[in-house]
Amino acid sequence: MYSKKVMDHFTNPRNVGCIVDADGVGEVGNAKCGDIMQMFLKIEDSIIVDVKFKTFGCGAAIATSSMATELIKGCSLENALALTNNVVLEALDGLPPAKIHCSVLAAQAVKAAIGDYYKKQGINPEPIVGRIVSCQGCED
Repeated sequence: MYSKKVMDHFTNPRNVGCIVDADGVGEVGNAKCGDIMQMFLKIEDSIIVDVKFKTFGCGAAIATSSMATELIKGCSLENALALTNNVVLEALDGLPPAKIHCSVLAAQAVKAAIGDYYKKQGINPEPIVGRIVSCQGCED
């Protein structure tokens, strides 16, 4: 049902925790499916030098959060904004259809944290980050 990569990131998640003095913090979730993700970014010269996450949810939610942090660590903000749920899915070798929404939330958490960083910098994040929408299709 789950790939080896999903199981690895679920049982050995990377970058778990929070950054107390984070430059950007994003939180996304859906009460219907019960998955809540927080993403914390430390940014220097427009590069994500550290990233942590806290996720309350199923194994797929934890795995996608973990993978998303691995994919954006060391990236420019511009490249991190290009992260999509499909990139997360591919990196994990897929998810069951009922769990695709977890990858959507992980990508949205990254964008929400970057949006928060831009707000703190006095930059309107809306045209850069885009609109964060609730995940759809949650059936848990």
